[in-house]
Amino acid sequence: MNRWVKVGAISIALIIVVFTSLGAGILIGTTGFGIFAGSPPNDVEPDEFRIFWQAWDTVHKNFVDRAALDDQELTYGAIRGMVQALGDEGHTAFLTAAERERQQTELSGTFSGIGAQLGVRDQLPVIVAPFDGSPADQAGVKAGDIILAVDGEDVTSLPLNDIVNKIRGPEGTDVTLSLLRPDGSRSVEVTITRGEIKVPAASWAMIPGTSVALIRLSQFTANAEQDVVKSLKEAKEAGATSMILDVRNNPGGLLEQAINVTSQFLTGGDVLLEEDANGNRKAYAVKPGGEGTELPMVVLINGGSASSSEILAGAIQDHDRGELVGQTTFGTGTVLQPFILEDGSALLVGTRQWLTPKGRLIRKQGISPDYEVTLPIEADLLTPEEIKDLDASEVLASEDSQLLKALELLGVSLTKAK
Repeated sequence: MNRWVKVGAISIALIIVVFTSLGAGILIGTTGFGIFAGSPPNDVEPDEFRIFWQAWDTVHKNFVDRAALDDQELTYGAIRGMVQALGDEGHTAFLTAAERERQQTELSGTFSGIGAQLGVRDQLPVIVAPFDGSPADQAGVKAGDIILAVDGEDVTSLPLNDIVNKIRGPEGTDVTLSLLRPDGSRSVEVTITRGEIKVPAASWAMIPGTSVALIRLSQFTANAEQDVVKSLKEAKEAGATSMILDVRNNPGGLLEQAINVTSQFLTGGDVLLEEDANGNRKAYAVKPGGEGTELPMVVLINGGSASSSEILAGAIQDHDRGELVGQTTFGTGTVLQPFILEDGSALLVGTRQWLTPKGRLIRKQGISPDYEVTLPIEADLLTPEEIKDLDASEVLASEDSQLLKALELLGVSLTKAK
């Protein structure tokens, strides 16, 4: 069975490549890419920067391994150290030109790798969520897993980019991850065969014995709105009278898609607020003509629901559109603006933050459910692909108590289903 689980108190951002965009909520397609104009004149260079040049010269004059003195790598390392010192863990980041190109490819919905998103919390690398049906998912990687080692090498003290580079590799090759389960009870070793990852943004199925459609939104890639609208239309044509929208372990994606998808369920008001460093706020209004505004709904969330998923969940909650069931979301809400450096690398800088329509902060807070339902780490959660092959009694007997609670809130009793 395709298994994907709740994230415990730990989560962050990984994807076969530095995929900070999904986990950290990069704003792509709505803010332009800034261009770095170069360093300041010497007369305005900070006095503290003299220490950097002292360190640079000392290393170049005295380090014994002369072959390791790669100026580009040293420069990139210094930039990463500067970004890390900001304390915007799992958000503000530095990408090389190659990493930035891979990031853009991943947001298109097709890429190669293990199919998981990774990030950092409490200075440890953690799996935010494996993608449904991905090599990582099929190998048993769980949301919330702490990455201890890659191919036997301890990576707990390495920068996230370095860990991603070790996990990344050609399609068809293997990588072995040593993982600590989020409850801290045991460690596991998982060997994953890398592959091409094709991620449909949304899928759906009718829950057996009911007229409830289960719509699973796996991430907010460029095709998210299109897939959600298609799912809603097909569900209504099939006789759906209510729906469960599942964004558990959805790491987020594009802000534009968050707005477009959320607008499918609301008739007016705002989707979110955006606040800058000076406290100025900008509202993003609901777009008219939503396909799913009339069906009663419940939204499933957990600790792997991040970024755009939190925007959607917060808007549904603030507008009293539906109940949220599950566990508190990841808590990402920084708007990362990309600034392209002259060699094609990029600084992704947290310049603004997201709030719900009522002004609730998402960053480091998350969105709390209306009904908290916890699940054991090994619990199997039902996806549309799985549920279509079950009957009502098998759904009722499943471990997915979050989905069963959603059915209860919609007034559906599987025991009475014909």
